[in-house]
Amino acid sequence: MDFTLTEAERLIRETAREFAQKELKPVAGELDRQHQFPEKPLRRLAELGMMGMTVPETDGGPGASAVAHSLVLMEVSRACASTGVILSVHNSLACGCLVRFGTPAQKQKHLPGLIRGTILGAFALTEPESGSDAAALRTVAVRRGDRYLLTGTKAFVTSGRRAGLILTFATTAPDRGREGITAFLLEPGFPGFAVGRVEEKMGLNASETVQLHLEGCEVPADNRLGAEGEGFEIALKLLEGGRAGIAAQAVGIAQACLEEAVAYAKERRQFGQPIAAFQAIQHQIADMATQVEAARLLTLKAAVLKDAGRPARVASSMAKLYASEAANRVAAAALQIHGGYGYLKDFPIERHYRDARVLTLYEGTSEIHRLVIGRHLAA
Repeated sequence: MDFTLTEAERLIRETAREFAQKELKPVAGELDRQHQFPEKPLRRLAELGMMGMTVPETDGGPGASAVAHSLVLMEVSRACASTGVILSVHNSLACGCLVRFGTPAQKQKHLPGLIRGTILGAFALTEPESGSDAAALRTVAVRRGDRYLLTGTKAFVTSGRRAGLILTFATTAPDRGREGITAFLLEPGFPGFAVGRVEEKMGLNASETVQLHLEGCEVPADNRLGAEGEGFEIALKLLEGGRAGIAAQAVGIAQACLEEAVAYAKERRQFGQPIAAFQAIQHQIADMATQVEAARLLTLKAAVLKDAGRPARVASSMAKLYASEAANRVAAAALQIHGGYGYLKDFPIERHYRDARVLTLYEGTSEIHRLVIGRHLAA
Protein backbone atom coordinates (compact mmCIF):
# COMPACT_ATOMS: atom_id res chain seq x y z
CA MET A 1 0.00 0.00 0.00
CA ASP A 2 3.05 2.25 -0.37
CA PHE A 3 1.48 3.92 -3.39
CA THR A 4 -1.11 5.62 -1.16
CA LEU A 5 1.36 7.06 1.37
CA THR A 6 2.22 10.74 1.51
CA GLU A 7 5.84 11.86 1.50
CA ALA A 8 5.51 12.76 5.18
CA GLU A 9 4.19 9.28 6.02
CA ARG A 10 7.06 7.64 4.12
CA LEU A 11 9.57 9.76 6.01
CA ILE A 12 7.99 8.92 9.38
CA ARG A 13 8.02 5.21 8.52
CA GLU A 14 11.68 5.31 7.50
CA THR A 15 12.61 7.20 10.66
CA ALA A 16 10.77 4.66 12.80
CA ARG A 17 12.32 1.76 10.88
CA GLU A 18 15.85 3.08 11.29
CA PHE A 19 15.37 3.58 15.02
CA ALA A 20 13.72 0.19 15.49
CA GLN A 21 16.27 -1.82 13.54
CA LYS A 22 19.42 -0.04 14.69
CA GLU A 23 18.59 0.84 18.29
CA LEU A 24 15.64 -1.21 19.49
CA LYS A 25 16.02 -4.63 17.89
CA PRO A 26 19.55 -5.24 19.25
CA VAL A 27 18.33 -4.81 22.85
CA ALA A 28 14.82 -6.30 22.57
CA GLY A 29 15.83 -9.81 23.56
CA GLU A 30 17.68 -8.65 26.66
CA LEU A 31 14.80 -6.37 27.69
CA ASP A 32 12.52 -9.41 27.48
CA ARG A 33 14.85 -11.71 29.40
CA GLN A 34 15.44 -9.19 32.17
CA HIS A 35 11.79 -8.01 32.30
CA GLN A 36 13.30 -4.55 31.92
CA PHE A 37 11.04 -1.59 31.14
CA PRO A 38 12.24 0.10 27.90
CA GLU A 39 12.95 3.54 29.37
CA LYS A 40 15.71 4.51 26.94
CA PRO A 41 13.79 3.43 23.79
CA LEU A 42 10.76 5.41 24.97
CA ARG A 43 12.92 8.49 25.51
CA ARG A 44 14.25 8.12 21.98
CA LEU A 45 10.71 7.79 20.62
CA ALA A 46 9.84 11.03 22.38
CA GLU A 47 12.90 12.73 20.87
CA LEU A 48 11.74 11.52 17.44
CA GLY A 49 8.31 13.06 18.00
CA MET A 50 6.46 9.75 18.20
CA MET A 51 5.01 10.10 21.68
CA GLY A 52 1.71 11.89 21.20
CA MET A 53 2.41 11.95 17.47
CA THR A 54 -1.24 12.21 16.40
CA VAL A 55 -2.02 15.12 18.73
CA PRO A 56 -3.11 17.97 16.41
CA GLU A 57 -0.87 20.97 15.95
CA THR A 58 -3.63 23.13 17.45
CA ASP A 59 -3.11 21.21 20.71
CA GLY A 60 0.67 21.46 20.54
CA GLY A 61 1.38 18.10 18.92
CA PRO A 62 3.03 16.97 15.67
CA GLY A 63 -0.34 16.36 14.00
CA ALA A 64 0.66 13.11 12.29
CA SER A 65 -1.97 11.01 10.54
CA ALA A 66 -3.50 7.78 11.81
CA VAL A 67 -1.76 6.05 8.89
CA ALA A 68 1.61 7.37 10.08
CA HIS A 69 0.85 6.16 13.59
CA SER A 70 0.04 2.66 12.30
CA LEU A 71 3.28 2.59 10.32
CA VAL A 72 5.29 3.56 13.40
CA LEU A 73 3.62 0.88 15.52
CA MET A 74 4.35 -1.73 12.86
CA GLU A 75 8.04 -0.84 12.75
CA VAL A 76 8.47 -0.58 16.53
CA SER A 77 6.58 -3.85 17.18
CA ARG A 78 8.58 -5.61 14.48
CA ALA A 79 11.62 -4.98 16.68
CA CYS A 80 10.09 -5.09 20.18
CA ALA A 81 6.41 -5.81 20.77
CA SER A 82 6.64 -4.69 24.41
CA THR A 83 7.67 -1.20 23.37
CA GLY A 84 4.99 -1.29 20.69
CA VAL A 85 2.13 -1.89 23.10
CA ILE A 86 3.35 0.80 25.51
CA LEU A 87 3.47 3.28 22.63
CA SER A 88 0.04 2.22 21.34
CA VAL A 89 -1.68 2.69 24.71
CA HIS A 90 0.07 6.02 25.28
CA ASN A 91 -0.89 7.44 21.89
CA SER A 92 -4.25 5.86 21.05
CA LEU A 93 -5.88 5.85 24.48
CA ALA A 94 -4.15 8.34 26.78
CA CYS A 95 -3.40 11.12 24.30
CA GLY A 96 -6.49 10.25 22.30
CA CYS A 97 -8.83 10.74 25.25
CA LEU A 98 -7.59 14.28 25.86
CA VAL A 99 -7.64 15.27 22.20
CA ARG A 100 -11.20 14.05 21.68
CA PHE A 101 -12.84 14.67 25.04
CA GLY A 102 -10.56 16.84 27.19
CA THR A 103 -11.38 20.38 28.28
CA PRO A 104 -8.94 23.17 27.32
CA ALA A 105 -7.64 23.16 30.90
CA GLN A 106 -7.13 19.37 30.90
CA LYS A 107 -5.29 19.55 27.58
CA GLN A 108 -3.08 22.39 28.76
CA LYS A 109 -2.19 20.52 31.94
CA HIS A 110 -1.50 17.04 30.56
CA LEU A 111 -0.77 17.06 26.82
CA PRO A 112 2.64 18.79 26.90
CA GLY A 113 4.10 16.13 29.21
CA LEU A 114 2.53 13.30 27.22
CA ILE A 115 3.94 14.68 23.96
CA ARG A 116 7.42 15.19 25.44
CA GLY A 117 7.30 11.74 26.98
CA THR A 118 8.01 13.08 30.46
CA ILE A 119 4.80 11.40 31.61
CA LEU A 120 3.39 8.14 30.32
CA GLY A 121 -0.30 7.44 29.77
CA ALA A 122 -2.32 4.37 30.77
CA PHE A 123 -5.88 3.07 30.40
CA ALA A 124 -7.83 1.33 33.18
CA LEU A 125 -11.18 -0.18 32.18
CA THR A 126 -10.91 -3.93 32.84
CA GLU A 127 -11.55 -5.31 36.33
CA PRO A 128 -11.08 -8.77 37.87
CA GLU A 129 -14.79 -9.54 37.32
CA SER A 130 -15.42 -7.55 34.13
CA GLY A 131 -13.42 -8.02 30.96
CA SER A 132 -15.43 -8.37 27.76
CA ASP A 133 -18.50 -7.27 29.71
CA ALA A 134 -17.00 -3.87 30.49
CA ALA A 135 -20.40 -2.39 31.36
CA ALA A 136 -20.46 -4.64 34.43
CA LEU A 137 -17.55 -2.87 36.12
CA ARG A 138 -17.82 -2.47 39.89
CA THR A 139 -15.54 0.47 40.65
CA VAL A 140 -17.75 3.14 42.20
CA ALA A 141 -17.30 6.92 42.12
CA VAL A 142 -19.15 8.99 44.73
CA ARG A 143 -19.28 12.79 44.48
CA ARG A 144 -18.18 14.64 47.61
CA GLY A 145 -18.16 18.37 47.03
CA ASP A 146 -15.43 19.31 44.58
CA ARG A 147 -14.08 15.77 44.21
CA TYR A 148 -15.03 12.15 43.62
CA LEU A 149 -14.07 9.19 45.78
CA LEU A 150 -13.28 6.12 43.67
CA THR A 151 -13.28 2.64 45.19
CA GLY A 152 -12.49 -0.55 43.30
CA THR A 153 -9.79 -2.58 41.58
CA LYS A 154 -8.54 -2.35 38.00
CA ALA A 155 -6.77 -5.22 36.27
CA PHE A 156 -4.36 -5.70 33.35
CA VAL A 157 -3.29 -2.05 33.26
CA THR A 158 -0.42 -1.58 30.81
CA SER A 159 2.22 0.81 32.24
CA GLY A 160 0.05 1.37 35.33
CA ARG A 161 3.06 1.55 37.67
CA ARG A 162 4.94 3.95 35.41
CA ALA A 163 2.12 6.19 34.23
CA GLY A 164 1.66 9.81 35.23
CA LEU A 165 -1.89 9.88 33.85
CA ILE A 166 -4.38 7.02 33.89
CA LEU A 167 -7.74 7.17 32.16
CA THR A 168 -10.01 5.29 34.57
CA PHE A 169 -13.66 4.31 34.43
CA ALA A 170 -16.08 4.01 37.35
CA THR A 171 -19.83 4.03 37.85
CA THR A 172 -21.48 7.10 39.33
CA ALA A 173 -24.91 5.42 39.09
CA PRO A 174 -24.65 1.64 39.65
CA ASP A 175 -28.34 1.11 38.93
CA ARG A 176 -28.04 2.55 35.42
CA GLY A 177 -25.59 0.03 33.94
CA ARG A 178 -23.50 1.38 31.10
CA GLU A 179 -25.32 4.71 31.28
CA GLY A 180 -23.89 5.24 34.75
CA ILE A 181 -20.23 4.86 33.78
CA THR A 182 -18.05 7.96 34.00
CA ALA A 183 -14.45 8.60 32.91
CA PHE A 184 -11.76 10.15 35.12
CA LEU A 185 -8.16 11.26 34.74
CA LEU A 186 -6.21 9.73 37.63
CA GLU A 187 -2.77 10.83 38.74
CA PRO A 188 -0.64 8.50 40.89
CA GLY A 189 -0.23 11.08 43.66
CA PHE A 190 -3.93 11.15 44.49
CA PRO A 191 -4.75 9.95 48.05
CA GLY A 192 -6.19 6.43 48.00
CA PHE A 193 -4.32 5.34 44.85
CA ALA A 194 -2.11 2.25 45.07
CA VAL A 195 -0.39 -0.02 42.58
CA GLY A 196 -0.95 -3.74 43.14
CA ARG A 197 0.99 -6.70 41.86
CA VAL A 198 3.03 -6.64 38.68
CA GLU A 199 1.71 -9.57 36.68
CA GLU A 200 3.99 -12.39 35.48
CA LYS A 201 3.09 -12.89 31.82
CA MET A 202 3.84 -15.33 29.02
CA GLY A 203 5.11 -12.57 26.75
CA LEU A 204 5.55 -8.81 26.42
CA ASN A 205 7.84 -9.08 29.40
CA ALA A 206 9.39 -5.63 28.98
CA SER A 207 5.93 -4.09 29.30
CA GLU A 208 4.57 -3.93 32.85
CA THR A 209 0.99 -5.03 33.48
CA VAL A 210 -0.41 -4.28 36.93
CA GLN A 211 -3.46 -4.12 39.13
CA LEU A 212 -4.55 -0.79 40.55
CA HIS A 213 -6.28 -0.47 43.91
CA LEU A 214 -8.51 2.52 44.59
CA GLU A 215 -9.50 2.96 48.22
CA GLY A 216 -11.61 6.09 48.32
CA CYS A 217 -9.18 7.58 45.80
CA GLU A 218 -9.70 11.34 45.78
CA VAL A 219 -10.14 12.65 42.23
CA PRO A 220 -10.84 16.38 41.70
CA ALA A 221 -14.06 17.02 39.82
CA ASP A 222 -11.97 18.94 37.30
CA ASN A 223 -10.40 15.59 36.39
CA ARG A 224 -13.67 14.11 35.21
CA LEU A 225 -13.53 13.50 31.46
CA GLY A 226 -16.83 14.42 29.87
CA ALA A 227 -20.11 14.42 31.76
CA GLU A 228 -21.34 11.83 34.24
CA GLY A 229 -22.67 8.81 32.39
CA GLU A 230 -20.68 9.43 29.20
CA GLY A 231 -17.80 7.14 30.15
CA PHE A 232 -18.93 4.02 28.34
CA GLU A 233 -19.34 5.83 25.02
CA ILE A 234 -15.97 7.50 25.53
CA ALA A 235 -14.38 4.08 26.09
CA LEU A 236 -15.97 2.62 22.94
CA LYS A 237 -14.82 5.51 20.78
CA LEU A 238 -11.28 5.38 22.13
CA LEU A 239 -11.03 1.61 21.78
CA GLU A 240 -11.76 1.98 18.08
CA GLY A 241 -8.34 3.62 17.75
CA GLY A 242 -6.78 1.32 20.32
CA ARG A 243 -7.84 -1.76 18.38
CA ALA A 244 -6.35 -0.36 15.20
CA GLY A 245 -3.15 0.16 17.19
CA ILE A 246 -3.07 -3.48 18.29
CA ALA A 247 -3.73 -4.54 14.71
CA ALA A 248 -0.61 -2.58 13.73
CA GLN A 249 1.31 -4.25 16.55
CA ALA A 250 0.18 -7.63 15.20
CA VAL A 251 1.40 -6.76 11.71
CA GLY A 252 4.79 -5.82 13.12
CA ILE A 253 5.14 -9.08 15.05
CA ALA A 254 3.99 -11.12 12.05
CA GLN A 255 6.46 -9.33 9.77
CA ALA A 256 9.28 -10.13 12.17
CA CYS A 257 8.26 -13.79 12.26
CA LEU A 258 8.16 -13.96 8.47
CA GLU A 259 11.62 -12.42 8.18
CA GLU A 260 13.09 -14.77 10.77
CA ALA A 261 11.56 -17.78 9.02
CA VAL A 262 12.86 -16.80 5.57
CA ALA A 263 16.36 -16.07 6.88
CA TYR A 264 16.53 -19.35 8.78
CA ALA A 265 15.16 -21.36 5.83
CA LYS A 266 17.92 -19.99 3.60
CA GLU A 267 20.63 -20.87 6.11
CA ARG A 268 19.45 -24.23 7.45
CA ARG A 269 20.60 -27.14 5.29
CA GLN A 270 19.07 -30.61 5.27
CA PHE A 271 19.50 -33.41 2.74
CA GLY A 272 22.24 -31.45 1.01
CA GLN A 273 20.40 -28.18 0.37
CA PRO A 274 18.82 -25.20 2.17
CA ILE A 275 15.36 -26.06 3.46
CA ALA A 276 14.11 -22.99 1.57
CA ALA A 277 14.53 -25.08 -1.58
CA PHE A 278 11.83 -27.51 -0.45
CA GLN A 279 8.37 -26.88 -1.84
CA ALA A 280 6.72 -27.58 1.51
CA ILE A 281 8.70 -24.74 3.12
CA GLN A 282 8.07 -22.41 0.19
CA HIS A 283 4.32 -23.01 0.46
CA GLN A 284 4.42 -22.18 4.17
CA ILE A 285 6.35 -18.99 3.52
CA ALA A 286 3.97 -18.00 0.72
CA ASP A 287 0.96 -18.39 3.01
CA MET A 288 2.70 -16.45 5.78
CA ALA A 289 3.62 -13.56 3.49
CA THR A 290 0.10 -13.36 2.08
CA GLN A 291 -1.43 -13.22 5.55
CA VAL A 292 1.00 -10.51 6.65
CA GLU A 293 0.16 -8.38 3.64
CA ALA A 294 -3.60 -8.89 4.07
CA ALA A 295 -3.33 -7.88 7.73
CA ARG A 296 -1.30 -4.80 6.77
CA LEU A 297 -3.88 -3.68 4.22
CA LEU A 298 -6.81 -4.14 6.61
CA THR A 299 -4.97 -2.16 9.27
CA LEU A 300 -4.10 0.70 6.94
CA LYS A 301 -7.67 0.78 5.64
CA ALA A 302 -8.94 1.40 9.16
CA ALA A 303 -6.37 4.20 9.56
CA VAL A 304 -7.32 5.76 6.22
CA LEU A 305 -10.99 5.82 7.25
CA LYS A 306 -10.09 7.48 10.53
CA ASP A 307 -8.01 10.13 8.77
CA ALA A 308 -10.92 10.78 6.43
CA GLY A 309 -13.31 11.26 9.37
CA ARG A 310 -15.39 8.29 8.27
CA PRO A 311 -16.80 5.55 10.55
CA ALA A 312 -14.02 3.06 11.29
CA ARG A 313 -15.40 0.91 14.10
CA VAL A 314 -16.12 -2.16 11.98
CA ALA A 315 -12.97 -1.72 9.90
CA SER A 316 -10.92 -1.51 13.11
CA SER A 317 -12.55 -4.68 14.44
CA MET A 318 -11.89 -6.49 11.17
CA ALA A 319 -8.28 -5.37 11.19
CA LYS A 320 -7.75 -6.34 14.81
CA LEU A 321 -9.51 -9.70 14.42
CA TYR A 322 -7.66 -10.74 11.29
CA ALA A 323 -4.25 -9.30 12.11
CA SER A 324 -4.16 -10.78 15.62
CA GLU A 325 -5.13 -14.26 14.46
CA ALA A 326 -2.85 -14.06 11.42
CA ALA A 327 0.09 -13.09 13.64
CA ASN A 328 -0.49 -16.18 15.76
CA ARG A 329 -0.66 -18.41 12.68
CA VAL A 330 2.45 -16.85 11.18
CA ALA A 331 4.36 -17.12 14.47
CA ALA A 332 3.44 -20.80 14.78
CA ALA A 333 4.51 -21.51 11.19
CA ALA A 334 7.78 -19.62 11.66
CA LEU A 335 8.58 -21.60 14.79
CA GLN A 336 7.78 -24.84 12.93
CA ILE A 337 10.21 -23.89 10.17
CA HIS A 338 12.89 -23.37 12.82
CA GLY A 339 12.24 -26.87 14.14
CA GLY A 340 13.66 -27.60 17.58
CA TYR A 341 15.80 -24.47 17.49
CA GLY A 342 12.68 -22.33 17.43
CA TYR A 343 11.85 -23.65 20.89
CA LEU A 344 15.08 -22.22 22.30
CA LYS A 345 15.37 -18.74 23.77
CA ASP A 346 18.55 -18.26 21.73
CA PHE A 347 16.38 -17.54 18.70
CA PRO A 348 14.14 -14.43 18.39
CA ILE A 349 11.22 -16.48 17.09
CA GLU A 350 10.65 -17.89 20.58
CA ARG A 351 10.01 -14.36 21.90
CA HIS A 352 7.84 -13.38 18.94
CA TYR A 353 5.75 -16.53 19.39
CA ARG A 354 5.08 -15.69 23.06
CA ASP A 355 4.41 -12.03 22.33
CA ALA A 356 1.89 -12.85 19.61
CA ARG A 357 -0.34 -14.96 21.84
CA VAL A 358 -1.94 -12.06 23.71
CA LEU A 359 -3.04 -10.33 20.52
CA THR A 360 -6.34 -12.22 20.31
CA LEU A 361 -7.09 -11.42 23.96
CA TYR A 362 -6.56 -7.75 24.75
CA GLU A 363 -8.33 -4.74 23.25
CA GLY A 364 -11.29 -7.05 22.72
CA THR A 365 -11.08 -10.81 22.24
CA SER A 366 -11.55 -12.34 18.80
CA GLU A 367 -14.98 -13.49 19.92
CA ILE A 368 -16.04 -9.94 20.80
CA HIS A 369 -14.84 -8.59 17.46
CA ARG A 370 -16.79 -11.26 15.62
CA LEU A 371 -19.87 -10.06 17.52
CA VAL A 372 -19.17 -6.44 16.55
CA ILE A 373 -18.74 -7.33 12.88
CA GLY A 374 -21.61 -9.81 12.79
CA ARG A 375 -24.10 -7.48 14.45
CA HIS A 376 -23.19 -4.71 12.02
CA LEU A 377 -23.72 -6.94 8.99
CA ALA A 378 -26.94 -8.45 10.33
CA ALA A 379 -28.48 -5.13 11.40
